[in-house]
Amino acid sequence: MGTFNASSGGDFILLGFSDQPQLEPIISVAVLLFYLMTVLSNTAIILVFSLDSRLHTPMYFFLTNLSFLDICYTTSVVPQMLVNLWGPNKLITYAGCFLQFFFAFDFGAIECLLLAVMAYDCYAAVCQPLHYMVIMHPQFCKKMVAASWLTGLGGAPGVSSFTFTLPRCGHHTIDDFFCEIPAFLKIICEYTKIIDAFIYILGVLYLLLPLFVILISYAVITQAVTKIKSGRGWKKVLNTCSSHLTVVSLFYGSAIYMYLQPKKSFSYNVDKFISLFYTIITPSLNPLIYTLRNKDIKVALKCLFIRIQGSEQMSIE
Repeated sequence: MGTFNASSGGDFILLGFSDQPQLEPIISVAVLLFYLMTVLSNTAIILVFSLDSRLHTPMYFFLTNLSFLDICYTTSVVPQMLVNLWGPNKLITYAGCFLQFFFAFDFGAIECLLLAVMAYDCYAAVCQPLHYMVIMHPQFCKKMVAASWLTGLGGAPGVSSFTFTLPRCGHHTIDDFFCEIPAFLKIICEYTKIIDAFIYILGVLYLLLPLFVILISYAVITQAVTKIKSGRGWKKVLNTCSSHLTVVSLFYGSAIYMYLQPKKSFSYNVDKFISLFYTIITPSLNPLIYTLRNKDIKVALKCLFIRIQGSEQMSIE
């Protein structure tokens, strides 16, 4: 394990994977690759939506916001993580830790809400196809996305300020690779019922309520699907909902495990890899999941690559 210089009283030490130094080079390469994949693939989704008018529909509008959000989410974590993995100094400043905590919570909360909005979009597409464009009017879609961003942003200052005022009894060593709520709970020296209630209220507001909307949406979709007799109709529903359902399962499964389990059941090593999964790996998989079964995006990406190659050839000539 590297030597940690903790002389600066306000700084925090992010242990990360320093207890397994043999894994650090492998993890750092994997994290860098997944981060590059996240940025490039999600940027491609955003560019395709911007350049192809055929994709100017509610579903792709929400997907573009999810892609931008995933870039922001991983960027709030990965640069500092790579610095710590590549060097012996595992420090992060108090301000840096606060900002990382703030943005990680903000973007995570927004993603929960945005996935709920996308579930409602799936419901409208499957159960109200004749009125879909009336229900999912562009202005209504923009308002729902804006509400998701503002709700996440509105909760982040209070949550961050409260968490950083909790008694740590001089503890500055965080056994994790970035600053987030579960990591801070591990260094709180006076764990009270008030803190318990605070965590569960957050879990209900930002995890369970959006999840409830998602489950209700899919319950209604399932009921509608049972009435479909044609194979073509089943395939259309599958193409519409399967990608979103896969993303929801990956993100919510790991997030609920991290945020709603009792403090005494925390397993440090398991928690680190679960955090790694939903902050770095899942955002890199989302574009792949949405493009595997989506012909429109495949065609649009192919057109984008052809356009780029044509531009390169013209510049050479």
